Amino acid sequence: MEIVVIDGQGGGIGKNIIQVLKEKHPEYTIIGVGTNSMATTQLKKGGADIIATGENAVVYNASIVVGPIGVAFANSMYGEITPAMAKAIGESEARKYFIPVSKCSAQVVGVASKSISEYIDDLVVMIEKLEK
Repeated sequence: MEIVVIDGQGGGIGKNIIQVLKEKHPEYTIIGVGTNSMATTQLKKGGADIIATGENAVVYNASIVVGPIGVAFANSMYGEITPAMAKAIGESEARKYFIPVSKCSAQVVGVASKSISEYIDDLVVMIEKLEK
């Protein structure tokens, strides 16, 4: 299974997602896509098998796309998510899983107040269910 993990700014959320996925499922191929070089470096440190940076890398077609919710909104993350990136993510036929982040201007109604670690654990469970 190929999973694209997208993150920006410092790349910390994406790094944590990758670490947990690789710990529980080393057989997954993780493609880390950073919106900047710092984020990409963190994704690699997290254990991504393949890394890439920037707008064109987001267009990569995978079965699953994961990231903080801000990656789905043009001009979020202090402008790092370009309209083309948000469009590519939105139009992708991949299953998309977003981690809600309270610092994002978009809020999802009904989402429980959890830590990022708890959301990542929930994410892993959702992905594991796809294999059954």
